[in-house]
Parts: sequence; C-alpha cells; structure tokens
Amino acid sequence: MNDSRITTPFGAQSTAADVIAGIDLDGRRAVVTGAASGIGVETARALASANAEVTLAVRDVAAGERVATEITASTGNSRIRVAPLDLADPASIAAFVADWTGPLHILINNAGIMAPPLTRTPQGWEIQFGTNHLGHFALATGLHDALAAAGRSRVVSVSSRGHRLAPVDFEDINFERREYDPWVGYGQSKTANILFAVEADKRWAAAGITVNALHPGAIIASNLTRHMSKEELDAAKASGEEFKSPEQGAATSVLLATWPELDGVGGRYFEDCNEALRGATERSGVADYALDPEAAARLWQVSTDMLVNRI
Repeated sequence: MNDSRITTPFGAQSTAADVIAGIDLDGRRAVVTGAASGIGVETARALASANAEVTLAVRDVAAGERVATEITASTGNSRIRVAPLDLADPASIAAFVADWTGPLHILINNAGIMAPPLTRTPQGWEIQFGTNHLGHFALATGLHDALAAAGRSRVVSVSSRGHRLAPVDFEDINFERREYDPWVGYGQSKTANILFAVEADKRWAAAGITVNALHPGAIIASNLTRHMSKEELDAAKASGEEFKSPEQGAATSVLLATWPELDGVGGRYFEDCNEALRGATERSGVADYALDPEAAARLWQVSTDMLVNRI
C-alpha cells in the first residue's frame, strides 16, 4: 500500500477552510456527531460554508443550538439542524435513526471520549468501546439505507494515532478479566474505528458508500482531554509535539468527506490530509493490525452480536 498511498496538496498545517475551498455542497446533507465542541464545530462549520445542510448530532442540545446559531452567523447558512444523540445509549441512537428521513450524503463519526476512569454503559460495555466504536457502528449501520439512497456518499471515522496503544482484545473487550487501563481502552476503541472503516467499505462500496478513517492530530484545546490529569497535559505540552488548532484538526475529516479526488476511495487511514504510511513509528503511521481484514470482519460480527444481544 505504501507505494500506492494517496497524497494530496494539503498537509499538517492545512485548515478545514483550506481543504474545502472551491467545493460546493449545495443539495447535500451531512451529519456530524460531537459537533458541539472542538473539531466537531469546525468540521460542521466547513461543511456549512460550502452550502451543505448540516445536522449537529449532540448530547447537549442547548450547546448544539448555540453552535448552530454561531455557524449560521459566520457562514450565512441557515440550514443547520440540531438533534439529540447519546452514543452510549442504544435507544437514543435508534431514535435518531428513526427520525432521519431522506438521503444522507456525509456521515462524520467525530464524537469520542478519551481515557476516563473505568465506566460501563447500562449494557455492561466499557464506555470508550461502547461510545467511540459501538455507538458509531449502530449509527452508521442504522443510517445505511439513507447513505445508499444518496447514490454517492461518504462515511468518515475519526480515529487517532492512539490506536497504536492497543489492538482490539476480542477475548476481553470490556475489561471483565484484565486490569483496566484507560489508555489501553482508548487505543482499543480507536483501532476499532479503523477496522470499522475497513469492513464497512468492503461491504458498502457496491452501494456507492465509501468509508475511511483518520487521525485528526493532537489538539490540546479540546473537551477530549478532560479526563487527563494536569501532569499528563503538562507532559504532552513538553513532549515537543506540534499541536493543531481545531480548524487544523478538522481538515482531514473534511478532506475525506468532500475532496473530489477521493471519490470511490475507501478502507484507508489518513493523517495530516494524506494517507498514512503502513507500519507505525512513534508519531505517525498506521499499525498493521488496524487494517487487518480478518480482524475487521471479526469486529463487525462481534459488534453486531453485542448490539443484538445486549440492547
């Protein structure tokens, strides 16, 4: 894959506005999860600036309404909807899906939580796997027919270079036997985000749906870091890491959702607006296990079983 990996004119410093410049999404409909804060806001803003109808799928509807008002003011686009969505609650996901009518051209699975203390959903799922992966899996599969009805649609799975912390442990996904480590849990959920893209693209490409995953970059000014201690944040800031603004962090998501040259391209993992090298280094690349088609197929079946048996 390295020799044929996709490159673009954009890079680490590019913003969502840079990526979407000149693209017109009039008549196209998008959903962005977690669009009330951080890169979700900037992702939604970029899509709105290109004339898309954008639904902000958020837990906090009041916060979502404030963001919608601000996006309309900054873009002039009044076609910004707000809908409640709690990815840790299967009933909330089912209600969102049931309420959706008509085609869906862009689904950006952006919401996520990172490294909380051990928490379980009412179904018994470890909260990071339940929210970051299973919630988005249920949402995307629930919206499949709407995506297919669009004729040519894209699903974007926001993962992280944190996937390199852990593969999916199929023998103990929910930390029922092994000791819980919040970062291992996070890594597992982010690997699952990539494996979802691999298998979904394989299953759905014939219906005109392409699916890719990405690392947005390190964004320190984000609600995602709320479970990090001051010591962890200080260490991150002192590491020499180049941090991105939310506008830069949203760029790769927007690229995968809109760049014309990516029509029909799926099942891949991008970072800094380009396809990542296969084989992880300390700060870049994608782990082989995150693109393993056998693991991707297994995860799809396991995820389906978990949702069917435990809702």
